[in-house]
Amino acid sequence: MKKFTIFVGIIDVLVAACFILVYLVPSVKIKVISTAMITKTHQYIAYIFYSEDTVNEIVNANRYIPLTDEVNLDEIVIDTKEKDSYENEYDEEILKRDPGNEDYKYIKVKVGKYDGHLVAIYDPSKVKLISSKSFNTGKGQERIKDMCKRHNGLVCINGGRFNDTTGYGSDIPKGTLIKDGKIIWSDTSQSTNLIGFNKDNKLVLTDATAKEAIDMGIRDALQFGPFLIVNGKKLQYESRAGGYDRAARVAIAQRRDGVVLFLVTEGVHTSGPSLKEVIEVLDRYGAYNAANLDGGTSAQLVIENKLINTPKTIYGKKVSEGRRVVSGFGLLEE
Repeated sequence: MKKFTIFVGIIDVLVAACFILVYLVPSVKIKVISTAMITKTHQYIAYIFYSEDTVNEIVNANRYIPLTDEVNLDEIVIDTKEKDSYENEYDEEILKRDPGNEDYKYIKVKVGKYDGHLVAIYDPSKVKLISSKSFNTGKGQERIKDMCKRHNGLVCINGGRFNDTTGYGSDIPKGTLIKDGKIIWSDTSQSTNLIGFNKDNKLVLTDATAKEAIDMGIRDALQFGPFLIVNGKKLQYESRAGGYDRAARVAIAQRRDGVVLFLVTEGVHTSGPSLKEVIEVLDRYGAYNAANLDGGTSAQLVIENKLINTPKTIYGKKVSEGRRVVSGFGLLEE
């Protein structure tokens, strides 16, 4: 009987401790709500512990203000050669080639407190959409490593979203995919955030339908977002919190000199750099236009057939060789 009483007492203490953490510690409240809301399929968890007003208060306090400016492509003048002098140490780090490599340069960076992998690509004409071997067949998904090899790629990242109602993904893309000036997939007639390159090899960030994108000369594009930097103007949050959403991140950017930047960070689905921290790094390295791509478990950077980052599930378990996805961007050899 005495042991049972002690056991019940311990349970009471644990319950009380959980109550204090969940309801009285602000940082825990923010973490519980933000984690639940990011996972989409588990948003109900937030409402188990907190009122709708509390959930809305936390979510609204961390919303970002979308960038709606039209990209000024005239400001992009492609000239990626090495210079006699540099604007700063980051400019030099980008433009100073590794011996014997005129295609790209890999730079290890910190994004917030997380490791990040930045790649500078010197010829934007070689950055193109890569896609899985088939769509909507039940077996079309591919790891970026395999996709990159099949496309004869040197450096590749994942990019667009796909239907994922079960948590295991699918080979059904969401939104629009454009490759070599042709629409290879589109499930909507509405305007959406499109990220890609036009025939002048300039990164275009636009809200357009698939047909409008073709008409404006986009050669390769996919749907995702938000846009992080437009014409040098950085995405802003509505509060000083800087965004509660944290995850492994993937982003693409272009400098005014035409150099393309791929950025992939470490982290898991709900623990990693914020968008604000990603923007800070891209801005530091001269990004003039930049956009967020699919992160979390999908985040993958492949360089010469090697997976560079460590993708993890929402539970922190390593995903061997990377998750199977449907699209991305790659530096492709001719």
